[in-house]
Amino acid sequence: MSAVPLEAVVRADSDGGRDVGAEAPLGPRARLFPALSAVYRAQLSRARVARIPLLFVATFQSVGIMILMRGVVDGGGEARAVVAGSSVLVVAFVALNLLAQYFGQLRADGGLDHYATLPVPPAAVVLGAAAAYASFTVPGTLVTAVVGCALFGLPLAHLWVLVAVIPLAGAALAGLGAALGLLAPRPELATLLGQLGMSAALLLGVLPAERMPGFLQYARDLLPSTYGVEAFARTFGPHPDWAAVALDLAVCAGVGVASLAVATWAYRRAAVR
Repeated sequence: MSAVPLEAVVRADSDGGRDVGAEAPLGPRARLFPALSAVYRAQLSRARVARIPLLFVATFQSVGIMILMRGVVDGGGEARAVVAGSSVLVVAFVALNLLAQYFGQLRADGGLDHYATLPVPPAAVVLGAAAAYASFTVPGTLVTAVVGCALFGLPLAHLWVLVAVIPLAGAALAGLGAALGLLAPRPELATLLGQLGMSAALLLGVLPAERMPGFLQYARDLLPSTYGVEAFARTFGPHPDWAAVALDLAVCAGVGVASLAVATWAYRRAAVR
């Protein structure tokens, strides 16, 4: 009869009678904000080199649109709409278009499987990636706004409102872009949807609302970035209506929460397939 090593003997512990050699339970999932911070830093580091050239493209595109519109629009409310819309268009290019492509490619390459193995909440993945991409829009948006004010003779006194407009419009557009990328069955379709979304932001956000047909004005109200554009445009007036600015920003924040919630749901849906 063979001898059994002492180390292999399974002994019961003193308080519960459970096996000492039983498998230990998994640790708790990471909390939302620490996980969000970790995902944000990782995404920011990964995307820095690849996205900076595209940010220059987004900025030059918006500045070029304002130069073209300078020959059509003289000033007044239309100039305010052009400058505000062109500034937020930088956010739309990065947060909507590029994020849709990123999540579409991530789903196609199986990258979602990697995130699914990490003990992080799905909301942290979506919010971290959205925040990282939106962060790249800050320099381009500021440059576009300053150049636009110089072109159309608008005051620079209230550019500080971009501190609220950029993250709120970025959250709304990034949530939409992430949802489009995660719900698209193929990465090519995700790219197409992102391009269409940015084209809608260009058409409905930059052109003055007064020059649009009625049905396009209704479509403009459905675009998440519209309220950020309206809030920014109101600050160019001689006596801004700050209550209306706050209301537009509140609506933009609500749309951002809703779009990020949809993106989180789309992430869960895509991760289990």
